[in-house]
Amino acid sequence: STLAINPALQPTLTPREPMRELAPVGTVFRSAFVLHVHPSVPAKNTAEFIEYAKANPGKVNFGSSGTGAVNHLCQALFARRAGIEVVHVPFRGGAPALLELRQGRIGAMFQAVQEALPVVREGATRALAISSAERSPLLPEVPPVADALPGFDVVFWQGLFAPAGTPEPVVARLGAALRAATEDTALRARLAEQGVSVQTGGADTLRELLARETESWGRLIREAGIRPE
Repeated sequence: STLAINPALQPTLTPREPMRELAPVGTVFRSAFVLHVHPSVPAKNTAEFIEYAKANPGKVNFGSSGTGAVNHLCQALFARRAGIEVVHVPFRGGAPALLELRQGRIGAMFQAVQEALPVVREGATRALAISSAERSPLLPEVPPVADALPGFDVVFWQGLFAPAGTPEPVVARLGAALRAATEDTALRARLAEQGVSVQTGGADTLRELLARETESWGRLIREAGIRPE
């Protein structure tokens, strides 16, 4: 996902033009985020949370693992789509943000399923929604954000790339090996336990994904004026 984000967020980082500097091999996995809130937030679902935020503009502190992180952009897109005004509070990683959420010093956060799961299960936070279009097997009772905001589908994804100019037979061999790995049922089961959905797809699938997300995240970053801190 960072390859799609950095060209607009931090254009000095390499690769500066991933579409030109890398050769897609195939997709590996996607991982969704849980929208969870401190119990002091009187919302039981996404629609109620949106109404609460609209009634309290600029008063809901929304944590993230850092400016420009995927969960921050997920929150920014959510706020724009929902028409709400929230305060972004960036942290240096998900762990310190989670600590502040548990203490009620921030009210909400989009967080990786595996990170959020323990505090949700113990009742320290309340899960409202999942950021992917489909439900998470680890939190099957939690509906997608898309139920309230149709079309919403934000995940962290990984793909395998080679340097641009890698001979096509080499890319093909890498792709075949990756496909065999991502179709392995034992691997899929192990990753599912971590809230990760294995995604089997070839070079064209990854190329289209990178192009689509580079365009969409770039537009959001520019329109929202997001800058690294």
